[in-house]
Amino acid sequence: MARFSFAKMHGAGNDFVLIDDRSLAFPCGDGGRVAALAARRTGIGCEGVILVQPSVAADFRMRFFNPDGTEADLCGNGARCVAAFARDIGAVGADKMLFETRAGMVAAEIEEPTRVRVSVPAPRLPSKDFCIAGVPHRIVPVGDVSRADVEGEGRRIRFSAEFAPQGTNVDFVEYSPPGRLSIRTYERGVEAESGACGTGAVSASVVGVAGYGLKFPVEVHTLHGYLLQVDGVFDGQNFSNITLSGPVKRVFSGVIDIDELERGFAGSPRQSVCP
Repeated sequence: MARFSFAKMHGAGNDFVLIDDRSLAFPCGDGGRVAALAARRTGIGCEGVILVQPSVAADFRMRFFNPDGTEADLCGNGARCVAAFARDIGAVGADKMLFETRAGMVAAEIEEPTRVRVSVPAPRLPSKDFCIAGVPHRIVPVGDVSRADVEGEGRRIRFSAEFAPQGTNVDFVEYSPPGRLSIRTYERGVEAESGACGTGAVSASVVGVAGYGLKFPVEVHTLHGYLLQVDGVFDGQNFSNITLSGPVKRVFSGVIDIDELERGFAGSPRQSVCP
């Protein structure tokens, strides 16, 4: 048997399964197993599987896997949830911490028991409506985000030749200067609209400050009504000190035998490398 304790958490409606893998026993190289765990009907169900692993350079290492079994460099809301989870399991002994991700080091602070702030690696803007905040995001400004064709147009852009072969996340954003936006995201790896997206909130805010009349801090309204806040510094050319803050919540905890999970998930993992 391969039994693992887990916690189900969400950050602003973006839900995750978190596992203490400081023993490095979880088969993270098996993309099919990860996808089966994330499956809504036959697994626990989530928009990402997160592992807490040892790190020689920080308090711990965060590994993030999309529900299709592929590994991503960063997840903003997942980073906020993993900070609270790491504190709960004793991986860190304080409310401030530094952890390793594939996108770089992330600093986090538990501001309240249910609210976490994280730093975000300095975003880049290769073009006006395209931002890389750990992972790529194509921003689509809209007049009414409630009427956006997130599934259809989002999927078309995500798989377009412009962003091949890896694709991109797609954010439909309604800007309300000077300090507010509403957002819906078609998320790569989820291959559907996500409940919320932290790096999408950051990307939309950065694009909004650079070109759509916003000023920090930015209040971000998500699909299910939760609020995130993005803050930072913009000197007219470069962004720095970018942070993402908002609510986190543990929903339930349990133990699962991953050998018992059905492997007939939809889609094929594009990678299954676990160094």
